[in-house]
Amino acid sequence: MTSRRAGLFVLVMALTLAGILASAQSQDQPDLDAIHAIKEEAFQRSQLMDVLSYLTDVYGPRLTGSPNLKNAADYAVVKMREWGISTPGLEPWGPFGKGWSNERFSVHVIAPQPYPLLGYPKAYTPGTAGPVTGEAVLAPIASERDFDVWRGKLRGKFVLMTAPGDVAAPSLEPLARRFTDQELETLAKQPATRTAGRGANPTTGQTFARRRLQFFVDEGVAGVFEPSRGNGNAVIVLGGNVRQSPETAVPTQVVLSVEHYGRLARTLQKQIPVSLEVDIRNRFHDEDLNSFTVVGDIPGTDKASELVMVGAHFDSWHTGTGATDNAAGSAVMLEVMRILKATGLTMRRTVRIGLWTGEEQGLLGSAAYVKEHFGDRRTMQLKPEHRRLSAYYNLDNGTGAIRGVYLEGNEAIAPIFQKWMAPFAKAGMKTLAIRGTRGTDHTSFDAVGLPGFQFIQDPIEYSTRTHHTNLDVFERIQSSDLIQNAAIVASFVYHTANREDQLPRKPLPQPATR
Repeated sequence: MTSRRAGLFVLVMALTLAGILASAQSQDQPDLDAIHAIKEEAFQRSQLMDVLSYLTDVYGPRLTGSPNLKNAADYAVVKMREWGISTPGLEPWGPFGKGWSNERFSVHVIAPQPYPLLGYPKAYTPGTAGPVTGEAVLAPIASERDFDVWRGKLRGKFVLMTAPGDVAAPSLEPLARRFTDQELETLAKQPATRTAGRGANPTTGQTFARRRLQFFVDEGVAGVFEPSRGNGNAVIVLGGNVRQSPETAVPTQVVLSVEHYGRLARTLQKQIPVSLEVDIRNRFHDEDLNSFTVVGDIPGTDKASELVMVGAHFDSWHTGTGATDNAAGSAVMLEVMRILKATGLTMRRTVRIGLWTGEEQGLLGSAAYVKEHFGDRRTMQLKPEHRRLSAYYNLDNGTGAIRGVYLEGNEAIAPIFQKWMAPFAKAGMKTLAIRGTRGTDHTSFDAVGLPGFQFIQDPIEYSTRTHHTNLDVFERIQSSDLIQNAAIVASFVYHTANREDQLPRKPLPQPATR
């Protein structure tokens, strides 16, 4: 080869390589015109807060299996139909088991002086047969030998099952806060490890707790009281763990605010008799033992057989109205669908929403959907749809502004997301954390090797005040944050749907051992 020909060859190869690199870079450059249209729709014509008010004030709380959850789902389907979303509906999964709702709760001290108590029944537990009056007794049962101490002494009594403890003073830090730049830098540097997830094996403590409940049933107690883990009148209440075995008898179970529980217990420690009047009306629902996922599509064009999914869990616990956990995420994702439809932006891939139920009982709805459509995490037997999903985006960390994305160890995707975040840098979205995060529905997708992502959000007061408490209500919502979040998620979905290639994936995981 002559030197001239060699020079031409090098030039051609250099131009070709430059073209390839330019093409690779250009396909991930943000479409600023599309982002402008998304922002215009999100900020000027938002319907997000109205939807969120319906999900909380009108249809909250949304415990899985309850009539409220079904009514909220029907409302979401109607709204999507109004917006022109294709085939909105409810896709069943299950069986879940009996549903439950609380229709009345009243606990009053009637002696030595009358006053009401702040508390809530545990979900999936029975109530009382009308108003019941009885004596309270402090009966801490923490070990096997305590059963013999209290056997034969508790019939008809309302049992306080633990001694009162010290309550920590409120932190001097503000209850509501945002991530600092230093915290986000630290988060970005953390290695690709995961925090502890759900699904651990039963522990000795849980086994003992079940035996203790059976002891109370055998002894014929009128009810069982325990203190909340929260303070400042934030009452954390979950379930009574009887949904899976409804034939198992359990007593009426109540969680009191730690302050009110402490007053009761200290009075009893002084050997002063305490009488209570308790009226709890709980209802079990067995009309349909299945649950459902709320779904709806925006069809794509030339790559319509491929999917981009957005989602959030739709269910909640029952003490508040499930505003930050997780009507916030559900309303944002519904708004994302509305924005993308209203702008008329062309998207090559089909965009699908999935609003999950049974999340609070262990990611049940999203896990069932993934198994039905994409693959079984236990065996890693995959379905054809598995290769057609480009990404799943989840929102479930309260009401705070999006500050970045947890990458779940997917390093190849970092430079793509870095470019898509750039137009939102002034809004504070700058952080990519290579590590993963657990405890919400994106992990159902990640478990079978699909790109599933949870956004990093400012904590606000999620962990300090609203998460799983009676204070999880509409007033705790930051509207400007959620409206901005809808614009960010819609932009990510738009660019994912129009990318020439699907987003890069990690190697497939090994089959789950349990």
